Amino acid sequence: SVLGTLQPQYGSCSIPLSAVFSSPIPVPQPLLPSPLPTAAAQQLDELLADLGHMQSKLAAAGQGAGVPAEPSPSLDNMLGSLTRDLQELGITAAPTGICTACRKPIAGKVLTALGKTWHPEHFTCACCGQELGGQPFFERGGRAYCEEDYHQAFSPRCAYCASPIREKVLTALDQTWHPEHFFCAHCGKVFGDDGFHERSGKPYCRQDFLAMFAPKCQGCERPVMDNYLSALQGVWHPECFVCAECLSGFAIGSFFELEGRPYCELHFHQRQGSICHGCSRPVTGRCITAAGRKYHPEHFICAYCLGQLQKGTFRERGDKMYCQACHDKLFL
Repeated sequence: SVLGTLQPQYGSCSIPLSAVFSSPIPVPQPLLPSPLPTAAAQQLDELLADLGHMQSKLAAAGQGAGVPAEPSPSLDNMLGSLTRDLQELGITAAPTGICTACRKPIAGKVLTALGKTWHPEHFTCACCGQELGGQPFFERGGRAYCEEDYHQAFSPRCAYCASPIREKVLTALDQTWHPEHFFCAHCGKVFGDDGFHERSGKPYCRQDFLAMFAPKCQGCERPVMDNYLSALQGVWHPECFVCAECLSGFAIGSFFELEGRPYCELHFHQRQGSICHGCSRPVTGRCITAAGRKYHPEHFICAYCLGQLQKGTFRERGDKMYCQACHDKLFL
C-alpha cells in the first residue's frame, strides 16, 4: 500500500493569457494635385496646353522609335511665333512655372503637387507611369505613386493572406493582420474582448486552447484552469480528488493509493481484504487470520464468554468462533 500526502498548489497551470492589442499603423491618406488658374485667357490656355501636349507626345514617340529627341522643331517655332504675335497684340502669355519633370516652361494648364509645378501629363506614378492628374496619389520620399502601387510597395502585409493592409491594421504576435483575418487557428472564430492564447506562434480562443493544451484532471478529465492538486503523477481539481469508493474527501490530508486511484483508509483495506471481522475496522498492525478472515488480536474472542482465543485452540460454529469449553457446553 502507498500512503500519499496531498500537496495543494495554486495557479493557472502556467498557461498565460495573452492580450490582443489593436495597434493601428497610420495609413497615409491620398493627396490630390492642385491645378492653378493662369493669367491668360481660357482659350489661350487650352491652345497652348494642346500644343505642349502634342509636342511631348511626339518627343516620346520619337525616343521610342530611336529618333532624336527633338523631331518637330516646327511646334516650338509655332509656340514662339504665337507668343510673339500675342505680345504684339498686347497679350502677355508668361509661363506659369517650370515643369519638374521636363524642366520646360509651363505655358498652359499647370498642376501643383508635392510643392512643385508640373505639366499635367508629366505628373505620373513613379512606378507604373500612370498619369496622376485629377486622381488621388500617395507621396513617399518626394515621389508620387498611384494608390495600387503605393500599397503594393509600402503598406504592411497581413500575416494570414499576405496582401497589403490598406485600412485598419491589427498588430499581434509580432506581426500585422487584417482585423478580420486574426482568428483562432483551430475553430476560425474571430477573437473578442477575451483576447487569445498563444501556442507555437499560433493564436487560439480560450475554449480551444484549454481543450487542446491544458492539463486534464485525473478525476473528471476536464481541463484544469485554476486551483489544482498534484498527486499520483497527475493534476486534479480539488473537488475531484476524493476516495474512488465512497467519494469522500481526505480531511486529514492523506490517502491510500491502489492501481493509480486514491482511497480512504477504510476502503483501501476493504479492497485489500484487510478488515477486522470483529470490529470492521482496518487491520494495520498485528493480524490473526482464521477461517479465511482477519482479526485484530484483541478482537479474536469467543462469541460466548468473550475470552481471547488462541490460534489453534478455538472451534468454529456457523460464522462464529468459540473457545473449546464454551463450544462443548453449548453444542455437545
